[in-house]
Amino acid sequence: MKISIIQLDIVWNNPLQNISKVEEIIKQQPNSDLYVLPEMWATGFATEPLGVAEDESDSCSLKWMQDFANRQKCAICGSLAIRTDDGTYRNRHYFINGRSRKVEYYDKHHLFTYGKEDKFYQSGEDHTIVDYEGFRFLLLTCYDLRFPVWSRYADALRFDAIICVANWPFSRQNAWQILTRARAIENQAYLIACNRVGKDNYCSYLGLSAVINPIGKTLIHCQPNKESIATVEIDLETVNHYRNKFAVLEDRDLF
Repeated sequence: MKISIIQLDIVWNNPLQNISKVEEIIKQQPNSDLYVLPEMWATGFATEPLGVAEDESDSCSLKWMQDFANRQKCAICGSLAIRTDDGTYRNRHYFINGRSRKVEYYDKHHLFTYGKEDKFYQSGEDHTIVDYEGFRFLLLTCYDLRFPVWSRYADALRFDAIICVANWPFSRQNAWQILTRARAIENQAYLIACNRVGKDNYCSYLGLSAVINPIGKTLIHCQPNKESIATVEIDLETVNHYRNKFAVLEDRDLF
């Protein structure tokens, strides 16, 4: 499967401009099976969603994701700041399968309390594993990366790859690089990590988006501080090879 990670310099609270930027970036790698966008890719990380979050029923960003995936017969994922029909705000990580026209999502479980995200958003209580072209993808969002029990491979949570979309700041970049590799190694799974670049009113962002293999080797990465796209092939045979050769998961703790 060919995967492209899009390291975007997000324009604050301007979905239409961000959509246009993403479309131009994708033209550099037009034939991928899956495109991965950062956290809140259409607006920037809005801890206070009033005036920024889109209504889910009328979201131009979500509609674009669906139209793009359906038109290109591919999949695309990334999170949006959304107000649901019941009036709650969610940091919702969408996975749009244009081949089956199926829309799935994961609501961020670990809200970023340090930035007061929990004061405005409702956390999700359930995991989401998406089955796409034979791969099982566990969806995570940014701060979730710090909590290994939540993303631990288990009998009830079987996956081949983790997709983590983020707005992870420059000041904590060392943790980003360590934790992405740790989550890959401990679960013997691919880790697809898509971060943003640029600045907003709160932070600056270095990026360093990457795809990491099940033994922690970086297969591809985006250059720091540069809006870009990086593409790599992943395969199930690699996951199965490492899990069978060195069966660490058979000795895992049960939670």
